[in-house]
Amino acid sequence: MKCFADFEPVLKRLFERIDSGPQPASPVLQRLLKEWRNRQRGRVTPSLEDIGGLLHTELGKAAFVFLANDGCRDFTLLAGCSAVEPLLGTLAPGDLLSKAPQKRAAARFRRIFEFVHKSGEPLLADFHASGSAETQSAVELLALPVNDEAGGESAILGAFVTRPVTVSSLHAPRRRGMPVTGPLVFAFAWDAEFAEKVAAEAETALSPLEERLFEDGEHKARPLVDVHGRDAVVITSLHGADGVSVNDKLCRLLFFIETLKANGAVHVTAAVPYLAYMRKDRQTKPYDPVSSRVVGRLFEAVGTDGLIALEVHNLAAFQNAFRLPMTHLSAIEPFVDRLAAIVGTDPVAVVSPDLGGAKRAEAFREALESRLEREVARGIMDKQRSMGVVSGDLFAGDVADRHVIIVDDLIASGTTMARVAAACRNHGAREVSVVATHGLFAQGSNEALASESISRILVSDSIGSIRLDGPARDRLQIVPVASLFGEEIRRHRAIKVAAPSVLPDP
Repeated sequence: MKCFADFEPVLKRLFERIDSGPQPASPVLQRLLKEWRNRQRGRVTPSLEDIGGLLHTELGKAAFVFLANDGCRDFTLLAGCSAVEPLLGTLAPGDLLSKAPQKRAAARFRRIFEFVHKSGEPLLADFHASGSAETQSAVELLALPVNDEAGGESAILGAFVTRPVTVSSLHAPRRRGMPVTGPLVFAFAWDAEFAEKVAAEAETALSPLEERLFEDGEHKARPLVDVHGRDAVVITSLHGADGVSVNDKLCRLLFFIETLKANGAVHVTAAVPYLAYMRKDRQTKPYDPVSSRVVGRLFEAVGTDGLIALEVHNLAAFQNAFRLPMTHLSAIEPFVDRLAAIVGTDPVAVVSPDLGGAKRAEAFREALESRLEREVARGIMDKQRSMGVVSGDLFAGDVADRHVIIVDDLIASGTTMARVAAACRNHGAREVSVVATHGLFAQGSNEALASESISRILVSDSIGSIRLDGPARDRLQIVPVASLFGEEIRRHRAIKVAAPSVLPDP
């Protein structure tokens, strides 16, 4: 399943939500998706012939079909004139989508159709139709790929449901002096600096809360504003620092989420820049715990409605461990922005420090190659870890006379990065930049990262306390990522939704 953050900016600008693993909220769209799947008959997508009978049912009256033409640069309406009229305006069979009277809606439809045609995947998207500042129509649009008679995926079956909403979201048009009534944003003291940046990016301010630590080590936190009927976002990074352990932070976060729910918060999202215990996502030795799964169950147990995390260790394991709505943010874009300026015209290679990080490094390499508009080489280092001991010295890749960028999700002790940097230098690398989203910098990292093989160290500000000194600290650069979370919170809507009109059950 693709989450919103994985889509291109041109799509994200047009929609509040995009999902290629559709789970529609509307019963109408749920039934259409079910019927489409029933007609697949073991194939990737059904054909126009398969869905023909569907269009003559009560459900089919809410659906439309467009055919791709001109290399998928435009689409022709085949059926469903009355279904598309509320958003696109009056169209007749055979009319082009580009000729629709409502140009903004037509642009949204075309972008969705292009993605479905290219990927062959169903797609669900949310957006707001035009209206006044106080009342708009929230639209849930489902688009499904369909084969034509020749077997090509050149048709789109779709439907949408609109519902009137009273807008009180952060991205709604604001009048001068009008209070912001979007989601309440909370943060604990240890994350206040980062959270304030996120709130500024989200065009809001942090809401106050009380934190108390009792003599026996117990604690409590409570909101100092009324949360009843409101949505809330809680920002906290789960890393141990400044005398507060990972377990303390996790416990306090879970208690606070339950407190918000118990006091009437409608929807509570945990925004966690660094999510602890995600490295332990499988049993590597007999009787090992699978800690990531346990953390997922804890969030579910206290009623968490959503989770936003940044660059987790293993995305597939993360998605399997959590059964609540998740948004996974990638830090590739801000790092590529910084490194593109650093490398200049130098030849470049991107290296993964181990086999497990190869996909992450390849995604980074492709993004950097696109930004630089020239070839970026690749490399990889072998690594085995057992009982805290790292071994393996097999290296493959073209790094000679290149600026090498070693990419990983986090730096803990720094020994892995130092080993790979030394290997790159031994193979002729001209310069070595070390990149990791999360800079944990545990004990021993000062010594390891002081290696002369490393030219610079880039980490995000997902970890508030930077525990580096000496030569390692001099090489450190911080890449801000608060804007990624701010953008997500702006999409988090607090709206009063009228009950949508739906078709009667057959």
